[in-house]
Amino acid sequence: MVRSEFAGCETLSPMKIIQTPSPNFNERTLPISLLVLHYTGMETGGAALERMCDPDAKVSAHYMVSETGEISQMVAEKDRAWHAGVSSWGGETNINSASIGIEIVNGGHDYGLPDFPRTQIDAVIGLCSAVMKRHNIPDIGVVAHSDIAADRKEDPGEKFPWQTLAKEGVGYWPDLEADGDTRCLFASGARDRGVAIMQSGLAYLGYDVEITGVIDGKTMKTITAFQRRYRPQNIGGIIDVQTMEILTHLIQNKQKRGHG
Repeated sequence: MVRSEFAGCETLSPMKIIQTPSPNFNERTLPISLLVLHYTGMETGGAALERMCDPDAKVSAHYMVSETGEISQMVAEKDRAWHAGVSSWGGETNINSASIGIEIVNGGHDYGLPDFPRTQIDAVIGLCSAVMKRHNIPDIGVVAHSDIAADRKEDPGEKFPWQTLAKEGVGYWPDLEADGDTRCLFASGARDRGVAIMQSGLAYLGYDVEITGVIDGKTMKTITAFQRRYRPQNIGGIIDVQTMEILTHLIQNKQKRGHG
């Protein structure tokens, strides 16, 4: 393994990168516009790294960050890693070509969803900041794997500290009261114009959701992913007052910035 250095965000010293090349990559066909964060979801980081370097596994990521903050690079940023799988964001389905993928060592839901150590999160912030700067990725271009594949993925999970990252310019966090109104507006199976408004808002942000006016299974999974990202203390896939308030805030923020 070969070590190299790059400068992280200004508040952190240069970090060591361990080069662990993976054969699982190909050429990009799109410019880089997204940064996708995952958890490894395996028992150990070593097992995850071995899998991402196994040609038979046909999976990889550009980087992996261990619990101690050690960073491994499997795929060069100029190349297309295979981390997103079947996914969609903003109507784009070739997410691998449009993104940088970072795996964060954590057992995930299958292994009790451990907390993310602060040392690890500091390394993630430094790495993400550097990647965003190199490719001019905006804060709203930092997404969870569960955002782009809501019907099948949960990572990096509800314990991932998105608010902490947002304070350092990595991702966006809505500036709203934590204790909001959780009165249910629409539950599973509801059919209403308000549901269509919610679906339209989610689609505007980038989520892959059809505007049907009905809270079907896919819509509930999308709302769950949205809540896991922006309201992790209360995840249920139900449209309540606070969820609508968060969605409205995010839409207004995106419009204000002139994105989309």
